Amino acid sequence: MPAEVVDGVIIEKGSPSFEHGDAQGAIVALFRPPFHRSGGGSTAPGGWWIATEVEVELEAHEVYLPDVVGWRRDRVPERPSGRPVRVRPDWVCEVLSPSTADHDLVTKLRVYQRCEVPHYWTVDPERKLLVVHRWTPAGYVVALTARAGEIVRAEPFEAVELHVGVLFGIEEPDSAAPEGGVGGSAPI
Repeated sequence: MPAEVVDGVIIEKGSPSFEHGDAQGAIVALFRPPFHRSGGGSTAPGGWWIATEVEVELEAHEVYLPDVVGWRRDRVPERPSGRPVRVRPDWVCEVLSPSTADHDLVTKLRVYQRCEVPHYWTVDPERKLLVVHRWTPAGYVVALTARAGEIVRAEPFEAVELHVGVLFGIEEPDSAAPEGGVGGSAPI
């Protein structure tokens, strides 16, 4: 059973709903192709390691299981490995579920902030919202809030446009891309 260890307590993660799994799959499908590579070039921005459901130890004996997580290759040149990964990620994305939303929006947000995770996204399938948090020395600030129907450039992946509705199955990825899209600047 997937679980997290928070404040010395084992917290089991429940089985995701279809909406949760669909949003998580959409995030991976949209961001791995252009970013999960060594970097640059004419076809995609690259520069990231992106994975799902990876155990990450951010503080001693505190293990988190983000829905989607990424490390910048310029900071972490070798592929993260082990269980748990003990290298702080540069981006964490949690897909909210009714049973875990409070944990993701309060407990995890505070831990990620305290551990200086540069970007924390929450994706809310129920409300069809994307919220992007940026770390600052004073704490997280909301850098972007977007809903289905909007097209945004969400940090740290500003190199591509994101049709937010794709995350929630409202828009098809193919219909969101322009005809003859151009490499790293094509919307996703």
